[in-house]
Amino acid sequence: MSIDRRDVRRLDRFAQFALVGAQKAITQAGIELLGNDPRRCGVLIGSGIGGLDEIEAQHAKLFDQGPGRVSAFMIPKLMINAASGNISVRWGLRGPSSAVATACASATNAIGDAFRMVRSGMADVMVAGGSEAALGPMGIAGFSRMGALSTRNQEPHLASRPFDRARDGFVLSEGAGILILEELEHAKSRGAVILAEVLGCGFAADATHMTAPDESGQGAAEAIRQSLRDARLNPDQVDCINAHATSTPRGDAAESAAIRQVFGDHRIPVSSTKGQLGHLLGASGAVESVFSIRAINTNAVPPTGNLMEPDPEFGLDFVLREAREYRVNIVLKNSFGFGGHNACLVFGRYS
Repeated sequence: MSIDRRDVRRLDRFAQFALVGAQKAITQAGIELLGNDPRRCGVLIGSGIGGLDEIEAQHAKLFDQGPGRVSAFMIPKLMINAASGNISVRWGLRGPSSAVATACASATNAIGDAFRMVRSGMADVMVAGGSEAALGPMGIAGFSRMGALSTRNQEPHLASRPFDRARDGFVLSEGAGILILEELEHAKSRGAVILAEVLGCGFAADATHMTAPDESGQGAAEAIRQSLRDARLNPDQVDCINAHATSTPRGDAAESAAIRQVFGDHRIPVSSTKGQLGHLLGASGAVESVFSIRAINTNAVPPTGNLMEPDPEFGLDFVLREAREYRVNIVLKNSFGFGGHNACLVFGRYS
């Protein structure tokens, strides 16, 4: 899908990412949305920040050139629901249409909510995922001032190192991940290639601090337990975890504590693809859901880039710098965001 000049003027970069991602997902799914009942097809896209590029650009115009030079497109470009709204308009989707903003848990929340909408009968098809485009001066400055970013500037290729004892913050990245969630019988009736099933989701809050995670991991552990209960699975049935682990000292420690609480002595392979991709904020859960599904399709757990020396405090079975090959039937995907938002998904092999 190409975005013409008119679209570029009317869409912030995060919405552009979402549209292109939706087109790729729809094409891969082989579904003709315009041929379905539009009232049964919906969209739910998450974003942690939305149109930060647009805010930055129009703020500069306001102070340099005056209010008369602020773009008339500013508000519809920067809204977090701009991604969902534009996808709905582009494909004429008249079913449930919404947006989620739970910081770095946004995309995972969106996929979980879309899953529940399909399961409850509200829709047959949902376009779901997340998109983010905060890689600009304001985004970098803001996260830097919080102390969230890695300062390993002399070795940028080694800066994102989830679970490593030398981790010092995350590396900001951007993009989109979009999935097509479809009611099973609906998918089978059209001969769809089913890549995996969403088996369950779970949400919980830390309720302790707006930016620092609960060091005990209790909220994250509760979200994991909820997702497993929803999927009707025991912890020992999970084959691997695609962790949220962003490479921050506190965040990785809290997630490790949560995993130990739920899985105990069960040695389960854990990896974080943020070592390769950096942190896509509100889009991260969707992109990492794609990796989770690929683990099922390829029978390989992805490695954790730059994990040279796992923090000895964690005591988990980390997948280091090479993929681990074996049959993967069940994957747990974790996402945790500022504000204490915890969201988890369980993906399973379709058979």
